Amino acid sequence: MSDSAFLTRRRMLAASAAGAVAATGVPAVASAAVHAEPSLSPETDVTLRWLGNNSWEITGAGKTILIDPWLTRFWTGTYTPEGASPDIEIESDPRLIDPYIGTADHILVTHGHYDHLTDVPYIADKTGAMVIGSESHLNMIKALGARTDKLSLVRGGEAFQHEGYTIEVFRSSHSAGGGKLPFPGTRPGKPPKRPKTIADLVEGDSLAYLITIGGVRIMNFGSSNYIAREIEGLRPDVILIQPGGTSTPSYVPRLFKALGEPRYVIPTHWDDFDEPLTEEAVDWGGLAALQEAVAQASPRSEWVKIDHLERFTVR
Repeated sequence: MSDSAFLTRRRMLAASAAGAVAATGVPAVASAAVHAEPSLSPETDVTLRWLGNNSWEITGAGKTILIDPWLTRFWTGTYTPEGASPDIEIESDPRLIDPYIGTADHILVTHGHYDHLTDVPYIADKTGAMVIGSESHLNMIKALGARTDKLSLVRGGEAFQHEGYTIEVFRSSHSAGGGKLPFPGTRPGKPPKRPKTIADLVEGDSLAYLITIGGVRIMNFGSSNYIAREIEGLRPDVILIQPGGTSTPSYVPRLFKALGEPRYVIPTHWDDFDEPLTEEAVDWGGLAALQEAVAQASPRSEWVKIDHLERFTVR
């Protein structure tokens, strides 16, 4: 999710894939990645279902974890030449959510932008899931009318043990096209007035998550940026990684240098989210460059691309 300058940069990726790959700086440090074991032996089936954008459903050991669940996908014009207007009104439509969301034990929020947060209040109330997020994220969720009090405030550095799974939280960073963070800001203290437009849902700090379930370690970032020192040595089995990152120095190789070579790399946040979730995902232009960069930085990792509503079971 981006402001107009950031969106313009993203749209131009499609016309300059080679330049995007070059921006990753892959050859300089690709050999520094740590090799993972060639295969996993999960304790139970662990399945990831992509709900579009950075929305994920992770199931295993009888538990369900959601990341940034956003299924309403109201029209924004984000990938049109004009880009999205900050005045676009946000909406959350249960008719578009209910067919795909049943139960959940946890909802993890990576940041507060409209394409990550808007549906969280409804889904939290529907499922009774515990929501993890920053002070700003939880204040915006309250301001949007959430009735639930199952809200867990984090700052990064927390680790939670639950029956069948663990959740670790890390401070992270949002990408900044042209050196400018899209819809910046925080919402500390009391909840703000009810957000009405996409500009009202600010980033509110960024978080990354490491979920361990059924013996499988899954890492997710809500944006094409991170804080390398926060994640050094984590060694996940699965990384959910988003395209872009042209404003992040050596985006791909530094990430794999910090995390090692995972067994699986699954792209996320690569679809034009103005298109229906029920149709084949439309690449906004960064997927090919990301795949090439990953192949160079982490050649032993298996690239796994799944489409809207498809599932991938870790073996």
